[in-house]
Amino acid sequence: MKSEIKARPAARSRGRRLGAFVFLSPGLTYLLVLLVVPLALVLSYTVLQRGRFGGVVYEFTTENFTRLIDPLYLSVLGGSLKLAALTTVIALLVGYPTAYVIAQLPRKWKTVALVAIVLPFWTNFIIRVYAWIILLSGPGLVNSGLKALGLGPFELLYNEGTIVTGLLYSYLPLMVLPLYAAIERLDPQLREASANLGASAFTTFRKVTLPLTIPGVLTGCLFVFVPSFGNFVIPEMLGGNKSTMVGNLIRTQFLSARDWPFGATLALALIAVLIVLLIAQAWAARRA
Repeated sequence: MKSEIKARPAARSRGRRLGAFVFLSPGLTYLLVLLVVPLALVLSYTVLQRGRFGGVVYEFTTENFTRLIDPLYLSVLGGSLKLAALTTVIALLVGYPTAYVIAQLPRKWKTVALVAIVLPFWTNFIIRVYAWIILLSGPGLVNSGLKALGLGPFELLYNEGTIVTGLLYSYLPLMVLPLYAAIERLDPQLREASANLGASAFTTFRKVTLPLTIPGVLTGCLFVFVPSFGNFVIPEMLGGNKSTMVGNLIRTQFLSARDWPFGATLALALIAVLIVLLIAQAWAARRA
């Protein structure tokens, strides 16, 4: 009898483990096939050589890492960091007031405003980028309007400002939504208490609202910076040949130069930078 009583908890424990494995297996399989295996291939290619006509020669080398610190490629990496950081800062400056205003709206208008924020995502990404080409081209709507005012036309395409504009337009909702969620969760009594103690609206924002929404700020900055840093479609379509970001460089190595080992090394460097950013964001969020 005692042995049967002892066996029941063990059987329940085995059943729970089996059930957990069954429910986790689809997600684990997905991660294994689409994350772990590709990442392992990228890591393995970094120490291999390029074939004479492209592809991979299975001979060990560290030349790819030596090429990585070449000033030419470091300048591309630095330029990508600069454009992604500039996009993130502008998105924060634009997105925080937008999210704050949306959070103060009546409930029925909040839904309308949030739908308007995410509405561009319902359109194909490439079509949205092409729309900017139409707007900013020589005979486009913007130049036509400037010309009518006697101020144009100007060369608005194929420069870094256009790239930042395209990145900002594409990823601004990713800044607004986390900020809105952080502001919406704030207890309004905290701001009321600050006002009752004589603090001005700016002081209340600086000492109450902003510190309590720092996790949302960090999340929004990460959501904007990561895709901006690795993007290659917008720099290629809106920047032309005048600006190269690290995403374009990786694409060129894989598809044009057919130098897969060096392309994998560049991709690994990109992943390393993003991992450092994720760790920094998690640390700053815990501190906040």
